[in-house]
Amino acid sequence: MQSFRTELENNIVEQDIIDLENKIKAFRDGTIHDEKFRSLRLARGVYGQRQPGVQMIRIKLPFGKVTFKQLLRISDIADEYGSGNLHLTTRQDIQLHYVSLDRTPELWAKLEQDDITLREACGNTVRNVTASPNSGIDKDEPFDVSPYAHAVFKYFLRNPICQEMGRKIKISFSSSDKDTAFSYIHDLGFIPKINENGERGFKVLFAGGLGAQPFLASPIHEFLPEDQLIPFTESVLRVFDRYGERSNRNKARLKYLVQKLGLEEVLRLVAEERIANKVKTYAIDREAIAQPALPLEQQYAEVEILNETHYKHWSATNVVEQKQAGFYSVYVKVQVGDIKTDKARAFVEAIKLYVADEIRITQNQGLLLKFVRKEALPSLYAALNKIGFTTAGFDSLADITTCPGTDTCNLGISNSMTLAEVLEDVIYTDFPEFIYEKNIKIKISGCMNSCGQHGLAEIGFHGSSVKAEGKVVPAVQVMLGGGTVGNGVGRVAERVIKVPSKRATSVLHFILNDFKANNEADENFHQYYDRKGKDHFYQLLKPLADLTNLQQEEFVDWGHVEQFVTAIGVGECAGVVIDLVATLLLEADEKFEWAKQNLEKGAYADAIYHTYSTFVSAAKSLLLDKGVNSSTQVGVIREFDNHYVETGEFKLSTNFSDLVLQINKNEPTAEFAQQYFSEADAFLNQIKEKRAALVK
Repeated sequence: MQSFRTELENNIVEQDIIDLENKIKAFRDGTIHDEKFRSLRLARGVYGQRQPGVQMIRIKLPFGKVTFKQLLRISDIADEYGSGNLHLTTRQDIQLHYVSLDRTPELWAKLEQDDITLREACGNTVRNVTASPNSGIDKDEPFDVSPYAHAVFKYFLRNPICQEMGRKIKISFSSSDKDTAFSYIHDLGFIPKINENGERGFKVLFAGGLGAQPFLASPIHEFLPEDQLIPFTESVLRVFDRYGERSNRNKARLKYLVQKLGLEEVLRLVAEERIANKVKTYAIDREAIAQPALPLEQQYAEVEILNETHYKHWSATNVVEQKQAGFYSVYVKVQVGDIKTDKARAFVEAIKLYVADEIRITQNQGLLLKFVRKEALPSLYAALNKIGFTTAGFDSLADITTCPGTDTCNLGISNSMTLAEVLEDVIYTDFPEFIYEKNIKIKISGCMNSCGQHGLAEIGFHGSSVKAEGKVVPAVQVMLGGGTVGNGVGRVAERVIKVPSKRATSVLHFILNDFKANNEADENFHQYYDRKGKDHFYQLLKPLADLTNLQQEEFVDWGHVEQFVTAIGVGECAGVVIDLVATLLLEADEKFEWAKQNLEKGAYADAIYHTYSTFVSAAKSLLLDKGVNSSTQVGVIREFDNHYVETGEFKLSTNFSDLVLQINKNEPTAEFAQQYFSEADAFLNQIKEKRAALVK
């Protein structure tokens, strides 16, 4: 497996891949603990599947941007290493499935040849930075947010402050007040603004999240200047790393830190951290993401449109005029986000003459094509139609978002992908007029964890189960009334009722028929839902929850033939922190070495943070000998004082808290970096001596 190493020019990337290969070998040899290895591979985009012995690979595509060449490369990789399928996600990534763990370094190396990374696509890191797919062409945008999303991605990739946090951080950039990147459910959501002086900045939404317990983000800045985007985000991540929960993954998101300490206190800590930041101001390169080369002007051949009615529907629902005069964007609906590799290649071949070489993956698992000339639209339609990519109703009620559910996910309770296909068929067959309804969304998750974003849908479903006749029945929790309002304001859907999964089609019929019959003129779904009230929908759907009249087929989930059983595995989204003493000491040594390397090359801020991590890992290792296991880094620091320094068992010139927390009292200068490193060196040696004495 060594041949790939010489193919890479980027030494940092090469070392990453070699490190993964070495860690896989150590894992296979039994010299690295399973849970520690899991944490490492997750941060490199390698995620365990429901099926044993194979992995899901998540490819990190900042703000969903992918070129023709990259899409073809990913297709080749999916054929060579996976199942020949590309899955588009709600975070604008592409996932490959059924990949052998031992082949992941080679796979990664081949992707990197076309500037595609796996790094930090999973795990306790900054996940893929998302953005409105139409950023750069949106008529309503104050400015293109793509360079800003790119800057955040680039600055925090491999940044030591966010490699081993208590849990993931999700960041989004919306192109306008329409908030199509859903700022209100992100840890950090940014909406572009221009102030009265013509300066660029962002409205900031803070500590939102979905999951099993949704929280709407709080607006904390109406205008954050663009040069403060990176410093502010850095301060937030440093605070989250130090104070965030690490033992209970269900309480380990930023939203729970705000719930625990209060918003005002968290923001105070963020402000306090500013002095230690690597940068106090950061100029964004606005030209970092240039607009792609335009398709060549040409004479387009006459195209016979065989179904004028379909072309009319497609044009009305999938084609949008850009802010660039004379150009249009075309949205492509991809059912359940799955594209077979042969279709992906045919897709590139079909579009390459008519669109710019930049595809954007959308949050509802579709694709956006840019810079299509008006006269090219019939030709593009004909080319796409030949391969089945002209389904009308993009981003409408008929365009359902879903996670993979029980198809591949460990946490899936019931099937979501087949259910999405069935519900779409209901709409196209029984409610075809709703392909024009863009203010009602249906979103489905296979469990309560919201990977399909059911909590922000007007009509949401998540996988569940109920018991009847001594058996388990696949079920869906029906949630209603969620969605985007705009400018950072959103609504979380309310749990209304739980019904057997096979009755979800009836749920949809009941709701849409009621909406058609009872909504008032110009009333959107939110207004209709609020006026009627939650109990109206509970009573409407209550007959469907009756378990006394179950049919035999209702004990079988969508897409299956066998009787339903709940089989939930261990989720890996958050990674795992391993608390073995020996492992922690090895981690302390490793971080100390990283600190030394960064000190030698003059990367003082990074050296300081690695030094800080050395202190925490070393202290935590000794606390375990007393059976003390704090769930936060700041707790480790406090408990070390309580159990070792204040008892006189461990001699320091000051208390441990004052020693370690110098990190946010000093500028990241060469002098402080060297002093802090020397103090960590002495502390680590003292820890090792103490540990050696204990195990004699």
